[in-house]
Amino acid sequence: MNLRVRVSMSMILLSIMSLTTTPARAAAAGDVVSAQPTTVYLLPGKLLEVPVNAWHLLYHSTSATGALNTVSGTLLVPKSGYPLGARPIIGYAVGTHGLGDQCAPSVSMSQGQEAELALVSLFLLKGFAVAMTDYEGLGTPGQHTYMAGISQGHAVLDSIRAATRVSGAGLSTRAPVAVMGYSQGGSSAGWAAQLQPSYAPDLRLKGVAAGGVPADLHAVADHLDGGADFGLAAAAGVGFDAAYPELDLEADLNDRGRALLADAADDCVGDLSKLAGLRFSDLSPVDLLNQPKWLARLGENRLGAMAPRVPMFLYHARGDQIIPLAVGSTLRSEYCRAGVNVRWTALPAPDHVTGAIEGGPLAIEWLALRILGLPAFGNC
Repeated sequence: MNLRVRVSMSMILLSIMSLTTTPARAAAAGDVVSAQPTTVYLLPGKLLEVPVNAWHLLYHSTSATGALNTVSGTLLVPKSGYPLGARPIIGYAVGTHGLGDQCAPSVSMSQGQEAELALVSLFLLKGFAVAMTDYEGLGTPGQHTYMAGISQGHAVLDSIRAATRVSGAGLSTRAPVAVMGYSQGGSSAGWAAQLQPSYAPDLRLKGVAAGGVPADLHAVADHLDGGADFGLAAAAGVGFDAAYPELDLEADLNDRGRALLADAADDCVGDLSKLAGLRFSDLSPVDLLNQPKWLARLGENRLGAMAPRVPMFLYHARGDQIIPLAVGSTLRSEYCRAGVNVRWTALPAPDHVTGAIEGGPLAIEWLALRILGLPAFGNC
């Protein structure tokens, strides 16, 4: 065989190989890493099983700094069929659970200790599927990036994407989608709304309900400083430090601060009360939150600078002692000025938790109407 023939044969073989081998696709946000069937319970002691098909998920998402990461969560799908087309999917963003992996919603649901299942069940009764993220670092290796809104928004959107890719779940990429959350979940829902047009335009988002929203974390931290709920502000410091390593929180703490925050780094929300009454000045010799590096990252994670393209239902307790009503009403004003279709409700609730109880059913009914395609009427 002469050289010309050998070259021709080689080219033919290469052409055949190129047709029969497909390069492996790189991992992408929303991809399912694993989906394991699980059981969720409404009551402790595994006394009342929620009658749904459920999966514990590991899926890819994106960190606050743009890196691919792996997040855990839970997908709940009613066992009955859905008669009105593609089954809707709700991205449900939970409120503060804590910093340790044992605090993750996927853990509490498997143990019958998840209070927010009471609201989630109202979606399930309507036949909707619900994707509940654990957020970055809660239930997976690494520190939970608590209150890093950009990371949380990504995790919510990607939990919905992952839900459509779970074999056997019967969910469509063309399904109507909505997002709901309160407190930490309210921030996450707000960020999901703001990020969706650029980050997840493939999702058919119809509306977002966000309650008790800590839209301006600097303002919330100033409010909590020295108060009974200071532990939440300190936990947010731990979360931001995990999301943005250049903050190097430990280097700016005194010995007491290092010991206290190291101890709190795996606490659940109820344990954070041991930090009640403390101030940031008790933990650090510097004005932590007003350093340029903190101001920059807090500014990046302040809601209101981008306009969501879907209707928004915002609700806030008048007596909220953790997140001042003014923080929520400012977000409402900023969205209204940007032309967002906002429905705002100031609830008579006397405190933060009661706001979730009073506002949750209102938010669920409002979202159900958006899923059904009914027009939303704002009150800007």
